[in-house]
Amino acid sequence: MNSAPTGPIQEEDALGKAYDAQLMRRLLRYLAPYRWRVVLAIGLLVSAALLQIVGPWLIQMALDDAVPEGDGRLLSILAIAYIVATLFTFGFQYAQALVTTWLGQSVMYDLRMEIFQKFQDLDLSFFDRNPVGRLMTRITSDVETLNELFSSGVVAIFGDLFTLIFIISAMLLLDWQLALVTMAVMPFVIWTAFVFRSRIRHAYRDIRVRLARINAFLHERITGIRVVQLFNREEADQEKLDEVNQDYLEAHLRSITYYALFFPVIEVFTAIALALIIWVGGAAILAEATTVGVVTAFLLYARRFFRPIQDLSEKYNVLQGAMASSERIFKLLDREPAVQDPPSPRSLPATTAGEIEFRDVWFAYGSTEEGEPDWVIRGLSFRVAPGEKIAIVGHTGAGKTTIINLLMRFYDPQRGEILLDGVPIAELRQKELRSRIGLVLQDVFLFSEDVRYNIRMGEMSITEEAIRQAAAEVGATEFVERLPEGYDQPLSERGSSLSVGERQLLSFARALAFDPRILVLDEATSSVDSELEARIDEATVRLMEGRTCLVIAHRLSTVQGADRILLMHHGELAEEGTHDELLAVGGLYARLHELQFSTVSGASAPDASETVAR
Repeated sequence: MNSAPTGPIQEEDALGKAYDAQLMRRLLRYLAPYRWRVVLAIGLLVSAALLQIVGPWLIQMALDDAVPEGDGRLLSILAIAYIVATLFTFGFQYAQALVTTWLGQSVMYDLRMEIFQKFQDLDLSFFDRNPVGRLMTRITSDVETLNELFSSGVVAIFGDLFTLIFIISAMLLLDWQLALVTMAVMPFVIWTAFVFRSRIRHAYRDIRVRLARINAFLHERITGIRVVQLFNREEADQEKLDEVNQDYLEAHLRSITYYALFFPVIEVFTAIALALIIWVGGAAILAEATTVGVVTAFLLYARRFFRPIQDLSEKYNVLQGAMASSERIFKLLDREPAVQDPPSPRSLPATTAGEIEFRDVWFAYGSTEEGEPDWVIRGLSFRVAPGEKIAIVGHTGAGKTTIINLLMRFYDPQRGEILLDGVPIAELRQKELRSRIGLVLQDVFLFSEDVRYNIRMGEMSITEEAIRQAAAEVGATEFVERLPEGYDQPLSERGSSLSVGERQLLSFARALAFDPRILVLDEATSSVDSELEARIDEATVRLMEGRTCLVIAHRLSTVQGADRILLMHHGELAEEGTHDELLAVGGLYARLHELQFSTVSGASAPDASETVAR
């Protein structure tokens, strides 16, 4: 079997700037469908920010007017007004939290749907180069980071900015000189925030890199747990995970250390500002240049003034993470599939004849060290007549499975063309092409759904009768009806609760339920025992009648009845003919046949691929 070279890409790219206006504009477009809710959220934030200045102002009035004059009625009104303002602030903040959380979840939903759609549209070469763990990070962690931006970042920043503006305005109106004293520590606060942002940015990127490593490592080891246990690699993998996990822990601890330093430092500057207010304001009271109420209001304003500054610094981390995540997400969404539908696709007749033709096809998955294409298929030309049964044989790496990949248009050849009923498949929609071909692979993939779903794959036009008939045709009825819930029996992940042969039978039933005109079997009987293979062969003899069929197999006993046999050797069509014709020629096929049957009879023989390669 041929496959594309898959160099492990386990690292997250350290992409992005602290703020990218172009990325931000693109992100904000996801809010467009919810613009009125955005307006509502901003309105709630502005209202809550405005109420932040009401409490200290009411206290200042109570201390400077109601208390000195002994006006109990005014004091009661001010107290009630303070409670009402506090309740309204709580109500606005509660409503704002609901609206912004709803916005974040809605954008996250839209993004996940868009990313999943992109995954479905991308070509197989993309998945060859990108581990599943890394791709899962895109649709989970990266999207969740953007959720934080929309639910507690972008909109909340407006609230913090308005809070600062309103508090500064209130302080300037009360006493501009005392306001300047309060803000005397601002240069130090700004410098501290700048240093914090620089450190936390690097720490955050380290976290992202290590998280991607963990995701990729865990996905690979859990998926291959049988191999891990078979070769007793548990301790070695545990040590490897410990190393990767330790790196992730250290990166998190660094970010926590920066936060642990930043917030107390801001508290120190807040305390200094409060001390300056008490010192300067107290002197002004003694000089009768201001009042106790004004100084008290300034103390309350100062405490509320530095809180948004802390929040804005923390939001920088959210913003930085969102920029990095959005750049990775948009890089994925902007990727064009290597295999695309033509701008003006042609259509096949409703009934497919089933003629297949390869014309001088050349294909390479990658390049050599010298930059030349590493050809897997070289100048391949052959024609399959409608209803003809063709077998493709050859040693491992000869290009057999690649032929199927090209026919299904999972990849496009670099040269030549492939035709279906005389129409180049590059001119057809991929969905139309693949709907005409039934493919059964050696490595069967079943979903964590019931048996019925795994046969019809959610295609509701396939009736219950068609499902049962397809299962009966391939001999799957007996084992399906033995299951506790029959066709309603849920399967475990990848169908691991079934035997290899039973999974293969379901894949046969799946292909046949769609009633394809062309049937492709890629090593489809290599994983079943002789009894099951005989049952499948008996079923496929009937099913192949009137269908064009391509069979890839290692065991020549399964292809002797083919109308024609194609022998692939190093990506080229080396021999072609019927079983008897190829034996009579005495070439590569005859030697391969002799090797296999002598091995079955017990005679010692060299490796098959070595024999064929001579």
